[in-house]
Amino acid sequence: MFMKKAYKKETQDMNSKSTLENNSEDKTQNIDKDKEEKCNSEGQSDKESDTKCKDEETELLYKIAELNDKYLRVYSDFDNYRKRTIKEKNELGKFANAELITELLPVIDDFERAMKSIQKNADTEPIILGIELIYNKLVKILEMKGLKPIKSIGVEFNTDFHEAITKIATEDEEQKGKVIDEIQKGYELNEKVIRYAKVVVAE
Repeated sequence: MFMKKAYKKETQDMNSKSTLENNSEDKTQNIDKDKEEKCNSEGQSDKESDTKCKDEETELLYKIAELNDKYLRVYSDFDNYRKRTIKEKNELGKFANAELITELLPVIDDFERAMKSIQKNADTEPIILGIELIYNKLVKILEMKGLKPIKSIGVEFNTDFHEAITKIATEDEEQKGKVIDEIQKGYELNEKVIRYAKVVVAE
């Protein structure tokens, strides 16, 4: 009886041990399988990542090439514009006064005729009258272009319009600080001073 119980217990222990070993082997196999699947998944993820990186790199290179092409076009257009502007500026500087000079040519012709007349005639009165007409003609043309003489004599000295050549002492209080003589007339062109009047100032 005792032997039967011992044998039965031993059989149960062996069955339990076998079951534990089988369970252990199953767990080991499952772990190995999980590791294999994980490795395959990671490998596949790395491939997808590499492909994605290559696609992004290709896209960036395309964008860089496109921007570089646009830059070259803009630079070329700007360079052409700069050259054209320089050429137009040079031409404008050469011919800016062409219209004014053309209108002044008849005045030169009149002066030449007046000088020839002086040599032939002893009577100076008509010559003086002719010169005055020529002068008025010239002044009128310049006034039409925006030229205007600066008022000087009898006005307060103003550094915006006058250049004091010399100062003369005076006892007249009303004359102090005013222009009493004009050495050279000053002019404005379209409200801008192009030549200051050279004057004598009382002090």
